[in-house]
Amino acid sequence: MEYQVYIAIAGENKISTFKMNPDTGKLVFQGDIAVSGGPGPLAVDPERGFLYAGVRSTRQISSFRIKQDTADISLIGTVSLDADPCYIATDRRGNFLLSAYYGAGKAAVHPIGRDGAVSSPAIECLVTAEHAHCIQTDPSNKFAFVPHTVEPNVIFQFNFDENTGALTPNSVPKVMPEEKLGPRHFCFHPNKDILYFSNEQGSSVTAYNFDPSEGTLTAVQTISTLPDDYDGENTCAQIHITPSGKFLYVSNRGHDSIAGFSVDGATGRLSSLGQQPTEPTPRAFTIDPTGNFLFAGGQGSGRVASYRIDLQTGELKPLEIYTVGENPMWVLVVSLPGGKDND
Repeated sequence: MEYQVYIAIAGENKISTFKMNPDTGKLVFQGDIAVSGGPGPLAVDPERGFLYAGVRSTRQISSFRIKQDTADISLIGTVSLDADPCYIATDRRGNFLLSAYYGAGKAAVHPIGRDGAVSSPAIECLVTAEHAHCIQTDPSNKFAFVPHTVEPNVIFQFNFDENTGALTPNSVPKVMPEEKLGPRHFCFHPNKDILYFSNEQGSSVTAYNFDPSEGTLTAVQTISTLPDDYDGENTCAQIHITPSGKFLYVSNRGHDSIAGFSVDGATGRLSSLGQQPTEPTPRAFTIDPTGNFLFAGGQGSGRVASYRIDLQTGELKPLEIYTVGENPMWVLVVSLPGGKDND
């Protein structure tokens, strides 16, 4: 198995590629792919044969084929949009690309062709509310969620038709946090019916029980991402859980740290592990597919910091720091089988 790291460098209009050593977490630079605009969110299809990039400055979604034996990417298509996407993800079968639009306050679904390229027009383009920040389908591929930060401080709940790509409001169309927490991104527990949301303005994480038959969420716990004695400004950004489901991490912008949590194996409730200082303005970070390493991009420094995850305690142990370029907006690690092309 080969491990490839793709980093969207918005300030230099490129996607940088690195090889990751699965034993040490060391990154080796492979090259840069020019992108005609500032690339932001990245996503891959479930088979990891195609990479997708939301290009925010030129309002586009670009599709790339991943060459399996080398992990090189080549552009195979671009679609124009009427707004800039802040988040993209494929559905669980890889037939559709879902996207969220912060400024335009909407969510959209585009078809993915047999050649792997996103095509236009969108199947769905639904106005939700300002500050739409993320969209993903659940493991059954029947439901989708779209969180919105303050204002309007709400999570939209949708039914998703995996055959047509249609989004329709759930019977309970919205969940609103009691406080102005600002749900931003979310991740699914790998084997429990629980979702965890990073709260941008609340500097916290909220765990929601997920009803897999109704596709609805119920909040059960909110826990701070900050130390008790911190009184400075801060907003949370991304959130990720290890493949084992034992540890969860959230990035703090302002405190400039990665907050860690242990996950109770029976209930899914979170307990704080503290905060690991990291690069300035850690907007983007990721966990590799092995669950051994975490990579955090410093939007304010142009660098990526790497850490080994202690599989017993969840502690982040600093490794190396890599200079990658101006404004790293997304970090994505992909496991590839190698040895063949995706043609």
